[in-house]
Amino acid sequence: MAGAGRILAVLLLTMLPATTVPAGAEPAAPHWTGSWETAPSGTVSALPGAAIRNVVHLSVGGTAVRIRLGNRFGTGPLRLGAVTVALRRGTGPDAVPGTLRTATFHGTATATVPPGQDTVTDPVPLPVPAAADLLVTVYTPGDSGPATSHRTALQTSYVAPHGAGRAADQDGAAYTILISRWYYVTGVDVLGSAAGSIVAFGDSLTDGNGSTPDTNHRWPDRLAEQVLADRLGVLNAGISGNRLLRDGVGPSALARLDTDALDRAGVRVLVVLEGINDIKGTPTAGDVTAYADAYRTLVARAHARGIRVVGVTLTPYRGFAAYTDAREAVRQQVNAFIRTGGAFDAVADADAALRDPVAPTRLLPAYDPGDHLHFNDTGMAVVAETVRRALAGSPS
Repeated sequence: MAGAGRILAVLLLTMLPATTVPAGAEPAAPHWTGSWETAPSGTVSALPGAAIRNVVHLSVGGTAVRIRLGNRFGTGPLRLGAVTVALRRGTGPDAVPGTLRTATFHGTATATVPPGQDTVTDPVPLPVPAAADLLVTVYTPGDSGPATSHRTALQTSYVAPHGAGRAADQDGAAYTILISRWYYVTGVDVLGSAAGSIVAFGDSLTDGNGSTPDTNHRWPDRLAEQVLADRLGVLNAGISGNRLLRDGVGPSALARLDTDALDRAGVRVLVVLEGINDIKGTPTAGDVTAYADAYRTLVARAHARGIRVVGVTLTPYRGFAAYTDAREAVRQQVNAFIRTGGAFDAVADADAALRDPVAPTRLLPAYDPGDHLHFNDTGMAVVAETVRRALAGSPS
């Protein structure tokens, strides 16, 4: 796969705009690129009358933003009474003075989102730096039914229970309730000169389980730090409990590929780390041909959009309650396909990078948060570096 890695490296280089513009040439027009994403994972009870101040961490910056809001799993129309955007001040719910903006939808400050759909705001003229925290506040005046959300945010957000008029508050004093999931917001695009974005597509290993909350230490966040100089955004489309072959928590990888990955703004590369929940779940998926077919389908659909695909090997989990030797045999066969099956443009061998060399069916203890399945902050950084090396065409 080294040749495929070099091909991907060349592709990435061709996407990067020149740092200087030749004399007499027009600079490239600003364009929209995804800077942050979360994939909806299900629903939670709505908070009628409340204003929800979601905290999200951007990758690349720009001169304006637009916000994607979802009613993907709702059963009735979602009424948005107000949506605002601001840069976050410090570590709480306060906005940086002078940065709070009201988002509009076709020129109006309110919108109704039909069930099963997303909506995107008009461009919001707000310059945002790379790696900034953004406050996306959503006021829902009534009970619109089950609220589309992302459960494992690993990020504290805030609720003003009496939310009328509070979306426009610069001061966060009214936001007295702390929450640990994201409501409605599913993406942030930025307008600027970014080279494109990378979508990290997977399950809890990508969602960030095992990393320290409120630190942005998930491996896609760490990758964003590493590719920032290349002006590449990184989007996290991980869902804890998600599966490759069948619905689990959220729709299957094949079912959600377009909405959570391929349809996002400026996507150039898809990084796939998915399949361990199929192996260790109930019922166990033991047919390796089904994994190979699914991976090939993901790659073909991405290639049809001009998007390259990096496959990530499935990491060890001996010691986790669902481990069995039979399931381990399936993991080994799936990894053999990822490494040598020729489906992917490049391979990031996270298995080789994180396993204990003395006991290779286990994670190295230095990377294990204690559950023997997920990665701690150190392990997340190793995965990010492994993916970065695959993007650059270097051996894992």
